[in-house]
Amino acid sequence: MTPPSPPARRVSWFSWLLLLLGACGFAAVWVLLSLYTGRQNGWMAVLGALDIALMLRLGGWRPGPKRLLAGVLATAAVVIAANWFITATQLGAMLGFPPWDSAMRLGVHHAWILVQLANGVADLVWIGVGLVVAGWLSR
Repeated sequence: MTPPSPPARRVSWFSWLLLLLGACGFAAVWVLLSLYTGRQNGWMAVLGALDIALMLRLGGWRPGPKRLLAGVLATAAVVIAANWFITATQLGAMLGFPPWDSAMRLGVHHAWILVQLANGVADLVWIGVGLVVAGWLSR
C-alpha cells in the first residue's frame, strides 16, 4: 500500500513576500554596486536570476509553468528597477535631488533614453542571459 500523497500547496502570502523582498533587496545591491563602480554591471542580471530562483524555491513555489513565469517576470522587474534607480540616482545627484525624489520625478521616456545610452551591447547580452537563466532555473 502506497502512502497518500501530500496535498497540493497553494502559494501563500509569505511566498509572495519572500519573492518581493528578494527582488527589492537584489535591485538595491545592484544599484549600490553600479554607483560604486560607475558602470551599469549588466552581469548582475544573471546573479539576480539565481537569487530569484532561490527565493521561489525557499518560498515553496511548486515546479511548473507558473514558477517559470514568476521567475522570469521577477527577474525582469529586478532589471527594470535597478536600471530605473541607477538612472534616477545619477540624474538626481546632478540636479541636487535625493535618490527617491529623483526616481519619482523621472519620466518613462526620459528614463528609456538614458537607459539606452548607458547600457552597451555587453550589458544587454548579460540581461538576456539573465532572463534565460531565470527561466531555466525557475522551471
